Amino acid sequence: MIVLSPLRKFTFPVNAECINPDVFQGKDIAEIGKLPLFEGNKQKKLGELFKIEEDNQDTPSITIDGDISEVRRIGMGMKSGEILINGNVGMHLGEKMSGGKITVNGNVAQWAGSSMKKGSIEIHGNASDYLASPYRGSTEGMKGGRIIVDGDVGADSGAYMRGGLIKIKGSNTGQFLGFHMGNGTIHVEKNASTRLGANMTGGKIIVSGTVDELMPSFTIDSVKAKVKVDEAESAAGPFYVFLGDLAEKGTGKIFVSKANNPNLKSYEKFL
Repeated sequence: MIVLSPLRKFTFPVNAECINPDVFQGKDIAEIGKLPLFEGNKQKKLGELFKIEEDNQDTPSITIDGDISEVRRIGMGMKSGEILINGNVGMHLGEKMSGGKITVNGNVAQWAGSSMKKGSIEIHGNASDYLASPYRGSTEGMKGGRIIVDGDVGADSGAYMRGGLIKIKGSNTGQFLGFHMGNGTIHVEKNASTRLGANMTGGKIIVSGTVDELMPSFTIDSVKAKVKVDEAESAAGPFYVFLGDLAEKGTGKIFVSKANNPNLKSYEKFL
C-alpha cells in the first residue's frame, strides 16, 4: 500500500490523474514520485507535492491522509484497486471509473463519479453539485456502479443517469435530482428537494422521507407496499407511485413515502 500525505496546503488546483492504482501498479516509490501532475499551470512531480510512504498492507492500494480539497481527478478512469481518502477531496473524483473502490472519510467536491461505468464510491460526508453527472452539454451520465453518500448531495445530482445505483442517506438533496434520468436507481433515505426527476425518461427514484413538491408533469399510478432498491435490498413503504416525466413521454417512476407525505393524499382520488 502507498500512503500519500500533502506536504503543504494547496492554493491552486492540482490535477492529479496519476493518483490511480492502475498507474501506481508495478512502480516503486521513486518511480511514483516522478509521476507528472499540474499545480495550477505549472507541471510538477508527485513527490514535490506529497510525502510518499510504503506500508506492508495490501489494501487499500492507495491511502491519502489530509485535506486535499484542491486536488482533482483522483482515480480518474480507474479499473481496479482501492483508494482511501481521510479528508476532504476536490472535483472529478472517480470520473469515468470502471472498477475498484474509492472511500472518502470527508466531503467531496463537484462531479464525483461523473460518467462512471462500474466500481463503487463511498462518501462518509457530503457530496457537492453534479454527483455522478456529466459536464454541461453532455448526455453521458452514470452508466453503472454504486455511489453511497452518508450526508447530503448538491444540485443536479444523478443527471442523465443511465444505470447503477445512488444511495443518499443525508437529510437533503439539491434541486433537479435525477434530471433527464434514463435508467438506474436513486434512493433518497430522507428528504428530496424541488424539480425531482425533471425530464426523466426512465429509471426510478425512491424517496423514503419528504418531497418539497412533485412536478405537474407526473401522474399518480398506484400505491406499493415496498420497492426494490437493488438485488439485496428493498425499501419499506407504502409508497405513492408517480409516472413521468410526461412532458418527455417518459416511463420513469418516482416512489414517495405515503406516511411522510400526507400532503399528497389528494392524489388518491385519481387512483
